Formats: sequence, C-alpha cells, structure tokens
Amino acid sequence: MPSAAPELISPRSPRVGAARRLAKRNFRSKERLFLAEGPQAVREAAAHRGPGGTSTLTELFATPEAADRYPDIVGDARAAGARVHLADEQVIADISTTVTPQGLVGVCRFVDTPFEEILRARPKLVAVLANVRDPGNAGTVLRCADAAGAEAVVLTDASVDLYNPKAVRASVGSHFHLPVAVGVPVERAVAGLKEAGVTVLAADGAGTHDLDHELDTGSMGGPTAWVFGNEAWGLPEETRALADAVVRVPIHGRAESLNLATAAAVCLYASARAQRAAGGCRSVTGS
Repeated sequence: MPSAAPELISPRSPRVGAARRLAKRNFRSKERLFLAEGPQAVREAAAHRGPGGTSTLTELFATPEAADRYPDIVGDARAAGARVHLADEQVIADISTTVTPQGLVGVCRFVDTPFEEILRARPKLVAVLANVRDPGNAGTVLRCADAAGAEAVVLTDASVDLYNPKAVRASVGSHFHLPVAVGVPVERAVAGLKEAGVTVLAADGAGTHDLDHELDTGSMGGPTAWVFGNEAWGLPEETRALADAVVRVPIHGRAESLNLATAAAVCLYASARAQRAAGGCRSVTGS
C-alpha cells in the first residue's frame, strides 16, 4: 500500500497569516518575532537559547521535501519546543521573502541584547554601525564581526532594522552567535564604550591615521571598537569627532574605494590579529 500523503497546513491557517505578516517591520516590532530562512539560519535558531534557556525558534514551516532532506533540523526544532508545520511550496513562497525559497522558514524570538549588558561584559572587539541603511550590508558586517571574533555589534538608532529579512539572510546565522544592541544613539554608543575602556576608531577613507601604520606601530592591541558609517556618504564630521582616531584603509591599487562590508572585514581582522599579537588581550573573556 502506498504511504499516505503528509498532512499539510492550510494556506488560510492563522499561523500562516501571522508568519507572513512578519515581513513587515511594524508587525515584527509588535510581536517581537522575525523570520529566519534556509537550513543554516534555522539550524542556528534551533540551537540558540534566550534568557532563562527559552528557545529562540518558536515555529518551523517546512515542505515535505525539505523535512526529508534536513531531518536533523526538524528534529532539533521539535526538541527545542518549536511547532513544526508541513507546508506546500506555495505556502512557503507566501511566507518567504526570497525569490527561490529553500523550503524551511523559522519564526524566531528577538535576540538583541541591552547595550548596558554588552558594556558590563567588557568587550574587547566591537563593531558599531552608525546610520547604516542597507540591510544586506548590515547583515554582512554582522557576519564579518562574528567571523573575526568580535564580542558585540551595536546598531545605532539611525541604522536599518536588525531583523530585516535581507539582513537576516546576509548574516547567515550570525544573528544567533554574538550580542547585538539596537537603537543606541551614536553618542551614547561611543561614550559608553570609552567608559568601558575601549578605544573607539572611526573607519573613514579620509582618515588621518593609516591602518597599516597603526598595525606596524603596535598601537591596536587593546580593546577596540570600530565605527562604520553609511554606505553612500560615510561618517559625518560630528561622528568622526567622537572617535579617538579616524583610520583609513590604505588603497594600494587603483580602486576608488572599498565597500562597507569589505572595509569592515579588513578593520575587524586587523584588530583581531593585533590583539592576539599583543599577548592574548581577548582571552580575558575566554575567546
């Protein structure tokens, strides 16, 4: 006898409608929920725990084909207490914000961390996104910060929504790996980090300090925060004035400039390497 077809959630289910609405920022803010799409993001969400050990993943929508392809992810979702719904491809497409969905869409609780909590942890490497509006760039910088071993990311109040679907996709799961503070005025971010003993460097193509020179002189081994500005016009003068120094990434070839995410990766990795060379500065927090 052929096996019975799996029972699929109805396209008219209130659960589908609620998930679909999370594509809009006002609904995300009201419900404090966001979407994570694709196997990597859903896997990380299922493994992540919030305050009190609460699972970050609350629901998972999966096509039968994706459930067969990723049984470990479905199992982890169930083990985390998430409700698992089998859905046809059209339902997944309605919920998803991608052109070619991968068959898995998770509904997750917000994961941002209060800025004061980040300061209490005495971070040694931080990325501050000041007035960064492009969600793809924001997510990519978050991923770079995670890869470089940064201990926190701060999005100022003028920056893009951390939970914008494009930002979540671009971070490829890094939303769930390190503390991220949101909605912090840039003046407060810089002042708080300085009070915590962190040197604040503004990344700007017109900076008076050269990144290569700073590395050669061994002046970057201490706790450091990098401030990265808007993709189109960089950092305004008033923001640059808040920093301890304004540093440029040297252009050795003929390129006009580096894009935001590339410059952020260069700066963050430079600091990570300098800190390791300075005798394990970052080991204070067990990194």
